Amino acid sequence: MTIQSHIDVLRETIPPGVKLVAVSKFHPAGMIRQAYDTGLRIFGESRVQELVVKKDQLPGDIEWHFIGNLQRNKVKQIAPFISLIHSLDSERLLLEIEKQGAANNRVISCLLQIHIAEEESKAGFSPDECRRFLAEGKWRVWPHVRIAGVMGMATFTDDENQVRKEFRQLRLLFDEFKTVYFSDHPEFREISMGMTGDYPVAVEEGSTMIRIGTLIFGDR
Repeated sequence: MTIQSHIDVLRETIPPGVKLVAVSKFHPAGMIRQAYDTGLRIFGESRVQELVVKKDQLPGDIEWHFIGNLQRNKVKQIAPFISLIHSLDSERLLLEIEKQGAANNRVISCLLQIHIAEEESKAGFSPDECRRFLAEGKWRVWPHVRIAGVMGMATFTDDENQVRKEFRQLRLLFDEFKTVYFSDHPEFREISMGMTGDYPVAVEEGSTMIRIGTLIFGDR
C-alpha cells in the first residue's frame, strides 16, 4: 500500500474533530512530502536537529509539533516556528519556553505531559505533581506560553482494559483542570492521546488529537 492509501484508510476510522498528527520522526523529507500531498498538514517530530533540517526542506505551511522529550537547551532552535509542544513536564522547561517565546515575540502553545502509564520509562508530571504545578499559578503570569491541554501515553500492553483505564484517567484530569484552572481559557481544549496501536480506544475515551506514525509511513 502507498502512503496515500494508508492515509485514506486511516481517515475512514477517525471521527470529525479529531486531529491527526503524522509522526514523521526518522522518516525522510520525501516521504513526508507524499503525506503532505494527500492534504496532511500536522507533522510530529521528536528530535530537534532532525526537525530543524526537515523544516527547511518542506513547505512552509506545515504545522510542526514536537512530541518527544525536550531538553531545555534545545528550545531555542524550535521556538521561532514550533506550533505545539506536546511534552511540557516541568516548571524549568516552561521557564525556558517562556524565555524563547519572548525572544521570538510569539506565544508558544504547549500540552501538559502527564505520566499515566505503569511504565517508569515514560516521562511527564505525575497527576499530583501537575496539580501542584497548576495550583502554584506561576504559569498564569508568563505571556509567551499558552497551555492548550494535556498529553499522555498509555502502557504498551495488549490489555485493552488497562489502556482504556489510563486514557480515561487522562480525560478526567483534563476535565478537572479545565474546571478548576482553565474555565475561561478556550485554548485549553486538546487531549493528545492515542498512537498506532491504541488510537481507537483513545478516541472512544475522548482524544482530540492522535499521533500516528507506522500506520502512515510503515515501519522505520
